[in-house]
Amino acid sequence: MTIKREEIEKLATLSRLSIDEKTITDVTDRLSSVLDLVDQLQTANCESVVKASRPFHLSQRLRSDEVTEENRREEFQSIAPEIHNGLFSVPKMIE
Repeated sequence: MTIKREEIEKLATLSRLSIDEKTITDVTDRLSSVLDLVDQLQTANCESVVKASRPFHLSQRLRSDEVTEENRREEFQSIAPEIHNGLFSVPKMIE
């Protein structure tokens, strides 16, 4: 499969990219070679390949929903420059 120059130009326009003539030629050649490899891979005989196992239908053991760490909020907020109602205060960035 080959890709045409017009398709590269259209992609560049849609991507809002400005590309020169040499780059268009290089990209066209490279994409054409990639598409040729894809075509070659599609012709490979994969009938004897065993499909990968997908364990998504199995249920997984979940850990119990327990608190495993102590609340250290005051310790962490003790070094903060500003706290308001138990929350970190940060400068407004957007007007």
